[in-house]
Amino acid sequence: MSEVEETIKRLSAHKGVEGIVVVNMEGISIRSTLDPEKTVQYAALITQLTAKARSVVRELDPQNDLTFLRIRSKKHEIMVSPDKEYILIVLQNPTN
Repeated sequence: MSEVEETIKRLSAHKGVEGIVVVNMEGISIRSTLDPEKTVQYAALITQLTAKARSVVRELDPQNDLTFLRIRSKKHEIMVSPDKEYILIVLQNPTN
Protein backbone atom coordinates (compact mmCIF):
# COMPACT_ATOMS: atom_id res chain seq x y z
CA MET A 1 0.00 0.00 0.00
CA SER A 2 1.34 3.43 -0.91
CA GLU A 3 2.09 6.13 1.64
CA VAL A 4 -0.90 8.14 0.36
CA GLU A 5 -3.26 5.18 0.76
CA GLU A 6 -1.96 4.51 4.27
CA THR A 7 -2.45 8.18 5.24
CA ILE A 8 -6.01 8.22 3.85
CA LYS A 9 -6.84 4.99 5.67
CA ARG A 10 -5.40 6.35 8.94
CA LEU A 11 -7.25 9.68 8.64
CA SER A 12 -10.53 7.98 7.67
CA ALA A 13 -10.42 5.99 10.90
CA HIS A 14 -10.65 9.15 13.02
CA LYS A 15 -14.02 9.87 14.59
CA GLY A 16 -16.13 12.34 12.62
CA VAL A 17 -14.14 12.25 9.37
CA GLU A 18 -16.63 12.38 6.49
CA GLY A 19 -14.29 12.63 3.54
CA ILE A 20 -10.76 13.12 2.30
CA VAL A 21 -9.62 14.69 -0.96
CA VAL A 22 -6.09 14.95 -2.32
CA VAL A 23 -5.70 17.46 -5.15
CA ASN A 24 -2.80 18.77 -7.18
CA MET A 25 -2.01 22.48 -7.27
CA GLU A 26 -4.30 22.95 -10.30
CA GLY A 27 -7.26 21.71 -8.25
CA ILE A 28 -7.53 18.35 -9.99
CA SER A 29 -8.49 15.51 -7.67
CA ILE A 30 -5.90 12.75 -7.36
CA ARG A 31 -7.71 10.68 -4.74
CA SER A 32 -11.00 11.12 -2.91
CA THR A 33 -13.38 9.34 -0.57
CA LEU A 34 -16.25 11.72 -1.45
CA ASP A 35 -18.72 11.26 -4.30
CA PRO A 36 -17.54 12.70 -7.65
CA GLU A 37 -19.75 15.82 -7.55
CA LYS A 38 -18.62 16.86 -4.05
CA THR A 39 -15.03 15.99 -4.91
CA VAL A 40 -15.01 18.42 -7.85
CA GLN A 41 -16.71 21.13 -5.79
CA TYR A 42 -14.38 20.87 -2.80
CA ALA A 43 -11.28 20.46 -4.98
CA ALA A 44 -11.98 23.62 -6.99
CA LEU A 45 -13.11 25.87 -4.15
CA ILE A 46 -10.56 24.82 -1.54
CA THR A 47 -7.71 25.07 -4.05
CA GLN A 48 -8.71 28.68 -4.78
CA LEU A 49 -9.06 29.50 -1.08
CA THR A 50 -5.70 27.89 -0.29
CA ALA A 51 -3.97 29.90 -3.02
CA LYS A 52 -5.51 33.12 -1.67
CA ALA A 53 -4.61 32.29 1.93
CA ARG A 54 -1.03 31.45 0.90
CA SER A 55 -0.87 34.76 -0.96
CA VAL A 56 -2.03 36.67 2.13
CA VAL A 57 0.54 34.96 4.36
CA ARG A 58 3.35 35.73 1.91
CA GLU A 59 2.16 39.32 1.45
CA LEU A 60 2.35 39.86 5.21
CA ASP A 61 5.76 38.20 5.45
CA PRO A 62 7.63 37.10 2.30
CA GLN A 63 9.74 34.69 4.37
CA ASN A 64 6.64 32.86 5.61
CA ASP A 65 4.37 30.25 4.02
CA LEU A 66 0.96 28.70 4.67
CA THR A 67 1.27 25.35 6.46
CA PHE A 68 -2.31 24.62 7.57
CA LEU A 69 -5.79 26.09 7.14
CA ARG A 70 -8.80 25.23 9.26
CA ILE A 71 -12.34 26.31 8.42
CA ARG A 72 -15.22 25.61 10.77
CA SER A 73 -18.87 26.11 9.91
CA LYS A 74 -22.07 24.94 11.56
CA LYS A 75 -22.11 21.73 9.51
CA HIS A 76 -18.48 20.91 8.79
CA GLU A 77 -14.90 21.48 9.70
CA ILE A 78 -12.52 21.56 6.75
CA MET A 79 -8.83 21.06 7.42
CA VAL A 80 -6.41 21.86 4.63
CA SER A 81 -2.76 20.89 4.56
CA PRO A 82 -1.01 22.33 1.49
CA ASP A 83 2.32 20.97 0.29
CA LYS A 84 4.51 21.89 -2.68
CA GLU A 85 2.71 19.62 -5.16
CA TYR A 86 -0.50 18.54 -3.44
CA ILE A 87 -3.22 19.74 -1.08
CA LEU A 88 -4.78 17.40 1.48
CA ILE A 89 -8.37 18.27 2.38
CA VAL A 90 -10.12 16.56 5.30
CA LEU A 91 -13.82 17.13 5.86
CA GLN A 92 -15.24 16.25 9.26
CA ASN A 93 -18.30 16.70 11.41
CA PRO A 94 -17.39 19.28 14.09
CA THR A 95 -19.83 17.92 16.67
CA ASN A 96 -17.89 14.67 17.05
